[in-house]
Amino acid sequence: MRMKHLGRFVAYLILAANTLFAGLLLLAAYSPYIDPLVYPKLSCLGLTFPIFLVINLCFLVFWIIVRYRFALLPIIAFALCYSQIHTYLPINTHTKLVPENSIKLLSFNTMAFGYMEKKNGKSPILTYLQESQADIICLQEYATSETAKVHLNQGDIRKGLKEYPYNNIQKLGRYGGNKIAIYSKFPILSVRQLDFKSDSNGSVVYELKIGADTVTLINNHLETNKLSLNDRATYEDMLDGAKAGELKSGGRMLLRKLKEATIIRAKQANAVAEEVAVSPHRDIIVCGDFNDTPISYTRYTIAKQLDDAFVESGRGLGISFNRNKFYFRIDNILVSKNLKTYNCTVDRSIKSSDHYPIWCYISKR
Repeated sequence: MRMKHLGRFVAYLILAANTLFAGLLLLAAYSPYIDPLVYPKLSCLGLTFPIFLVINLCFLVFWIIVRYRFALLPIIAFALCYSQIHTYLPINTHTKLVPENSIKLLSFNTMAFGYMEKKNGKSPILTYLQESQADIICLQEYATSETAKVHLNQGDIRKGLKEYPYNNIQKLGRYGGNKIAIYSKFPILSVRQLDFKSDSNGSVVYELKIGADTVTLINNHLETNKLSLNDRATYEDMLDGAKAGELKSGGRMLLRKLKEATIIRAKQANAVAEEVAVSPHRDIIVCGDFNDTPISYTRYTIAKQLDDAFVESGRGLGISFNRNKFYFRIDNILVSKNLKTYNCTVDRSIKSSDHYPIWCYISKR
C-alpha cells in the first residue's frame, strides 16, 4: 500500500515538472509577440523553443508508457503551439511540376566569398552561383578585392556572373565595411537603403521589372548577435558541459549580448515591416540574413504580411548557419500573399561560408 502511494506521489511530482516545462514551451512559442523594446530578455525565449519541445516530447513518450492519461498534458501543449512547430519544422514534399513562368531566387550570406577563397584558381562560391541557374541572386557579407590575384577579386565576379547584366553593390552601416549585393537577369529600376542606425548592417530596397510587373525586393543583413570568437567558444563550452560557475557567468554574458542585439534588430524588423506595408507594388519579396531564429520577434514581425517560403514549401529544420554549434535557420525568403513558392531549399552542398544558401522558385498564384 505504501509503495502504491509513493508511486502516485512520484507520478504527480513528474506531472508537476511536465506542467512547468509545458508552460515554458508555450512561453517560448509565443515570445515573438513580446516587444523586445519593452521586455528584451523575455523576447529571447524563442531560442529555447526546440529545447522545451524535445523535453515535452520526452514527457509524452514517458506518459504513454507509464500513465497514458497524463499524456494529454504535452498533447495539449503541442496543439496550442502547432503553428510554431510547423514554422520551426515544416514537412512539405517537393515537386517537379514548377510553373514555367516561375523565377528562381537565391539568397546567400557568402562570408566575403569564404574570405575570398580560391581553390586551383577558382572560387567555390562563385562556381556555385554560376551553376545555380538562379534568376535573381541576393548576397550578404559581400566583400572582394579589386586587385587581388591569390584571392577572389571583383573582376572575377564580373566575369563569372556576366549572365546577370543588372547588378548593384551597396555599402552598409556607418562604417561601410559590410556590403550587400544583387545580381539579376531582370532590370533594376531603383535602389535605396532603409535608414538603419547600425555600424555595419542594413537593408536595401530594389524595384525590379519582371515581365509586365514591378516587384519590390528587400535584401537584408540584420543586426548580428555581437558574439566574438571568444564568446562563441564560451557557448560551445557551455554545450559541452562547462563547470557550474562557468555556465552561470557564460550564460549571463551571452544573454546580455543577445538582449542588446535583439533590441537593435527589433527596430530594424519594424522598419522592414513598415516598408512592406507601404510598398506601392503588389508583388513583394523579402530575403536575406535575419540573424534570428524562426521563433523570434524579428521573423514574426517581418512575416506578418507575407508567406515564409521555407514554411510553405521547405522541409526539415533548414539550418542555415553552420558554425560554433549555433544550429538555427536564420536565412529567409518571404513573399507576398499573391505569390506562391516551390521547393524552398537550404542547400548544404556548399560549405565555404558560415551560412548555407537558401533558394526557391516563385510564381504568381
